[in-house]
Amino acid sequence: MTGPVDRAAEEILGAIRDRGTYRRMRVLDGAQAPRMEVDGKDVWLFAGSNYLDLARHPQVVEAASRAARELGCAAGGSRLITGNLAIHEALEAELAGFLGTEAALAFNTGYMANVGVIPALADEGDVVVSDSLNHASIVDGCRLSRAGVRVFEHGNPDALEEALEDVAPRHRRVLVALDGVYSMDGDVAPLERMVPLAKRHGAIVLVDDAHGTGTLGARGRGSHELRGVSDGIDILMGTLGKSLGSFGAFIAGSVALRDLLVNTARSFIFSCALAPPQVAAAREALRLVESEPWRRERLQANAERLRQRLAGHGIASEPSTTHIVPVVIGDNARTMAVCERLLERGFYAQGIRHPSVPEGTARLRITPMATHPVEAIDALANAVSEELAAA
Repeated sequence: MTGPVDRAAEEILGAIRDRGTYRRMRVLDGAQAPRMEVDGKDVWLFAGSNYLDLARHPQVVEAASRAARELGCAAGGSRLITGNLAIHEALEAELAGFLGTEAALAFNTGYMANVGVIPALADEGDVVVSDSLNHASIVDGCRLSRAGVRVFEHGNPDALEEALEDVAPRHRRVLVALDGVYSMDGDVAPLERMVPLAKRHGAIVLVDDAHGTGTLGARGRGSHELRGVSDGIDILMGTLGKSLGSFGAFIAGSVALRDLLVNTARSFIFSCALAPPQVAAAREALRLVESEPWRRERLQANAERLRQRLAGHGIASEPSTTHIVPVVIGDNARTMAVCERLLERGFYAQGIRHPSVPEGTARLRITPMATHPVEAIDALANAVSEELAAA
């Protein structure tokens, strides 16, 4: 018998199908690698976030296995009760040392980090000044904070300055929230201009560098290192589940910020701590980021090769300058048709539609890895060109 939940679900899902934005989960089999089995087909994987190919690195796998044998598969509680293990504290100290901050605090996901840190610092009487293309976790953190929100045009320092001049004199506390690397366009925020602007108006600066940590900068510290503004970032969010090949996230900043989050961030306080194997894997991956710089160098070289090969076919990928390479198609149905045909040809480059991107900008979001051979990159560019012409 169909109950009220089923009727409500079908009504809502019907509207989603009508908009052409219905989603389903693909089934992947095997370790995250340049080649994987996707929906039963062996394909080149150009849709993941294991950018440096560390998730299956033997040293990372062994570190996780050893932690599971010695410490078990669960922390056993929240950090404030029984879950604060020595391995958590060690990871946080190593993250702070790597990033050049006083302290760090691990969260279970990047989403939880942002919805924890923003309400911890912004409340009624405060304002968050947010880039229009910021990640959904920043948007939701703003909603939970009860602070005012001022959205400015994406990547535009002049628009940021205008917003700050308007809101800073009228609010107790101003928080400027930015992505370091924008996850659907692959562009890097102009932090070298935006951070000084924020500081001039006495604002706190939060940078979500989920896609920059480990992949950008001379040492892999991220977009702020690339832009030369490491000292100006008050709050840095990064993830352990992308370039570091594990799971989880962190906030890095001052000792006072860490103490504040331990006492007020609900997504930290009321969550079970990260499992020891995940923490151990992240620690080993962090060492590899520092000792194997060729991975981020190869990653960026592969991304640049892909952009050049696409451009040779007359296909734009702007504004990407990183390892996230968008090919905007526009129409939802055409985008997904191209995505499915590429899969049949042996390439998984996922189609992305609203609400992940603005309506009318559906796209292939292509993410090469450090270990993709150049032959696969060239073959993908050729296939994209042929399928776009046929669509």
